[in-house]
Amino acid sequence: MKKTVGLVLIIAGVVMLIWTGFTYTKKEKVIDAGPLQVSADKQHTVAWPPYLGGILLIGGIIIFATSKNNR
Repeated sequence: MKKTVGLVLIIAGVVMLIWTGFTYTKKEKVIDAGPLQVSADKQHTVAWPPYLGGILLIGGIIIFATSKNNR
């Protein structure tokens, strides 16, 4: 179980180091006056600091290396 968690953290850390965020578009209402509705597409950005990916990567390596083999 610990090896699986370690591998997941390693993969997540590498992905977070490569891609430091993502952008998505959401349709939002600008004007809502009875039968008249105006909406606009607005972009939202989700970003995380690169050091967070490094922390996950190092933590995953430590967990993977210290896990015991159950066989």
